[in-house]
Amino acid sequence: MDLKNLFDLSGEVAAVIGGTGSIGGLMCDALAAYGAHVVVMGRNEENGMAKVKEIQANGGKAHFQATDAVKIESLVDARKAIEEKVGAPTILVNAAGGNKPEATLKPGDDFCKIPRGAWDTVFDLNLVGGAFLPCQVFGEAMVKAKKGNIINIASMAGMTPLSRVVAYAAAKAAVINLTQFLAREWAPANVRVNAISPGFFPAEQNRGLLFKEDGSYSDRGKQIVGHTPMNRFGDVEELAGATIWLASNKAASFVTGQNIVVDGGFSSMTI
Repeated sequence: MDLKNLFDLSGEVAAVIGGTGSIGGLMCDALAAYGAHVVVMGRNEENGMAKVKEIQANGGKAHFQATDAVKIESLVDARKAIEEKVGAPTILVNAAGGNKPEATLKPGDDFCKIPRGAWDTVFDLNLVGGAFLPCQVFGEAMVKAKKGNIINIASMAGMTPLSRVVAYAAAKAAVINLTQFLAREWAPANVRVNAISPGFFPAEQNRGLLFKEDGSYSDRGKQIVGHTPMNRFGDVEELAGATIWLASNKAASFVTGQNIVVDGGFSSMTI
């Protein structure tokens, strides 16, 4: 084995669904930095093209592919377009997801009052579009080619449910379970399937929960940092290492069905 090129992704085509977001965007940067041609996929063309230009300015290879991950027709069209432009994707990162305020419990809220529509939307974002449909569409081609590598973005909340984010936690638990199922099913076809569960990484969607307007920690932010042995939130760049390791068919060739936790020790704490 050539240990000097252990993380070289040259020749790989990496489709990153949700590449227009903060975590997905970071993964696009990392994959491109190690030689993969990155396909930035998502619904926001402006954000997608900005990420493509950023990657290209840094010497990487990338293009944008408009995709709605909750619509199988859109995913099928996207896969065909990618195949025609740069070849079949060998790496799939499922980084699409999100939450809905209506499916999040505030202090005093009643679980029994969560609207079915909000619950379904969270599952669509994180399980259906965040793993199930993309794995069907891109995984089918990988299994036929007997080559592929899928990285699903799960969450610590999928391991031990956090307070308030009940629908999100349940959906991410399903992502972890699906990851393990597909890893078992597709290992004979040389397709690896793993997950990354980030801890608390401040982003657009959760910043208001973690910080006050003056930039200091909110009460919930204080609770989280107090429960994190490293005594801080994570920086999104700290997900790059896990991404490149799992993406490399040299470095992680015998790794499948795993949920890699990057959380500053949060999940190891009890009291």
